[in-house]
Amino acid sequence: MSVALDQRELPLLDREAPSLAARGAGEVTIALVGNPNAGKTSVFNRLTGLRAKTANFPGTTVEHRRATLAIDERWTTLIDLPGVYSLQPSTPDEQVACDALAGRLPGVAPPDLILLVVDSTNLERNLFLASQVVELHRPTVVALNFCDVAEKQGIEVDVAELSGWLGCPVVKVSARTGRGIDVLLATIDRTVHEQLRPRIHPELAACGACHGCPHSARFAWAERVRTASVRGEDRRHGRLTEAVDRVLTHRVAGLACFAAVMALTFLLIFWAATFPMELIDGLFGLAGEVVGRWLPAGDLNSLLTHGVIGGVGGMLVFLPQICLLFFMLALLEDSGYMARAAFVMDRLMHRVGLPGKAFVPLLSAHACAIPAIMSTRVIEDRRDRLATIMVIPLLTCSARIPVYAMVTALLFPAAPLKAAALFCGAYGLGIAAALAMAWLFKRTLLKGPVRPLVIELPNYRMPSLRNALLLTFDRAMAFVKTAGTTILAISLVLWALANYPNTPPHRLPADVQTRVTELTAAGDEAGARHLLEQASLERSFAGRLGRRIQPLFDPLGFDWKMSVGVLTSFAAREVIVSSTAVLYGLGSEGADQGVDSLLDSLRTARRPDGTPVFTTATGLSLLVFYVLAMQCLPTQAITRRETGAWKWPLVQLAYMTALAYLAAMATYQAASALT
Repeated sequence: MSVALDQRELPLLDREAPSLAARGAGEVTIALVGNPNAGKTSVFNRLTGLRAKTANFPGTTVEHRRATLAIDERWTTLIDLPGVYSLQPSTPDEQVACDALAGRLPGVAPPDLILLVVDSTNLERNLFLASQVVELHRPTVVALNFCDVAEKQGIEVDVAELSGWLGCPVVKVSARTGRGIDVLLATIDRTVHEQLRPRIHPELAACGACHGCPHSARFAWAERVRTASVRGEDRRHGRLTEAVDRVLTHRVAGLACFAAVMALTFLLIFWAATFPMELIDGLFGLAGEVVGRWLPAGDLNSLLTHGVIGGVGGMLVFLPQICLLFFMLALLEDSGYMARAAFVMDRLMHRVGLPGKAFVPLLSAHACAIPAIMSTRVIEDRRDRLATIMVIPLLTCSARIPVYAMVTALLFPAAPLKAAALFCGAYGLGIAAALAMAWLFKRTLLKGPVRPLVIELPNYRMPSLRNALLLTFDRAMAFVKTAGTTILAISLVLWALANYPNTPPHRLPADVQTRVTELTAAGDEAGARHLLEQASLERSFAGRLGRRIQPLFDPLGFDWKMSVGVLTSFAAREVIVSSTAVLYGLGSEGADQGVDSLLDSLRTARRPDGTPVFTTATGLSLLVFYVLAMQCLPTQAITRRETGAWKWPLVQLAYMTALAYLAAMATYQAASALT
């Protein structure tokens, strides 16, 4: 790194520790810390790009992102810590961040340097945390982010003055544009190499803030630093923000704006995801066709085409919708709107016993419950957090969409308006059930008052496309690794259950053999093969299991094949689509023909008495069951990890299964009586 540093930018630094070169150290660790909305993750993404990996801190359920890169030929590990307002933690994420900075995490060495990210446009608020960080007396560099935004607002920060107050180097940067990043890297390199530690400013020490006195002392010091370091203030920008907030945070207009934003977001997601979903589906269909033709007919052919390729494709086809939702949420968060949305929804959340901060996790659950449950860490109160975790799986995630699409296509194949209304009704049922159960939990198992919402309304900013894309990529990879392996495993198990034991044709009942002979003589080879597959399926492990459990699902209107499909989909909801394809006798030919073939087979399916399997009552019952049932093993594992005990995922499984069963039974019985 060839950038020269001005000695005036490095005042009041201690050099009491030996340099890394003198200690013979090679790789160093840098911890990024900062207030939420200060752009810390944007700085991390600008420095690391796609090199970042997500993992948990040892012995905790708290995630962090880290990456290794070379800074002036020295290998450096950057760790993006959770955002904190203070080093006096109130949430699990803040506790882990503070422990990591202080070197108290088992198996995690204290950082060689702290990179403190500060918001140039909101300096006074950020200085409270800065006063605590410099007291750790570790090599520290301050990245003064959003410098370009501050200049547009007429705010000028005197870097030399601010550096003097903090006792450590301060560098102006813009993570969105990349401005100042080279200077920041050079400053980091020198500070790490020479182990330059902050020296407490005399006024900070004199006011007693560094000795644990009440917060009024630190805020007073922060105000003095801002007054001394900042030149100019854009009053016009503040007036514009207040004018916009009067609309977006209004109790009525704010709700209407939020509904419009969410409607537009979901409309864009469902519209834009159609094209990549069709492409992915086509590519996996082509792969299955090629493999099917390349391999000779037999178990290996069936395993690869229907078990492996079908299982992976069935999972990845939903990835575009999940990515688009995370991308849109990242843009809304980066722009500053999501904090306003949480503020607007706080009143409704309180009525059902949830805090306003539960809004974002509940919203993100419409993509996938796994990251939604993980995002509940922002909720300080444990009972509020548990209540939120317990109801998140009731929200309609992307894995339910193929089930909804299948049922609505079965019930209303030629009535798109009715199908759309039923689709929306399924989403509404999930939301209503989640709010109702939250109200019940907060008055029974998790009784207690709801904490009032204390939230920062950040300045409005132009969101960073780079940051949103990197976040989307990271979450997409996490989804593939977490959910993909489970779905693939279940698909393979289902394939084995439906194919073994394989009953030879000569061991089938005499009436089946006679019918096969008649169909073959009539030239209906496909019909004969279909009959053999059905007869063999009934004698497979899946068929035997279905016969045993069918009486349990009979009040819901499910036959034995649907009962097996429902049972296997408790591991992953979307498995039901591939399950019905196998269990209703589509086999390899039906899989090649696609969804229309599946729907035609379901429409023509008959019970032993000749009546249709999928009546209106059965379809509605199936839809209600999938809206409410807990059918996702990865979500159960995440609930166990986040709550620290098996009690809560078991309660979650029990109450959602009972709710789904009773609601589906009531739906079937009522619909049967009316039709």
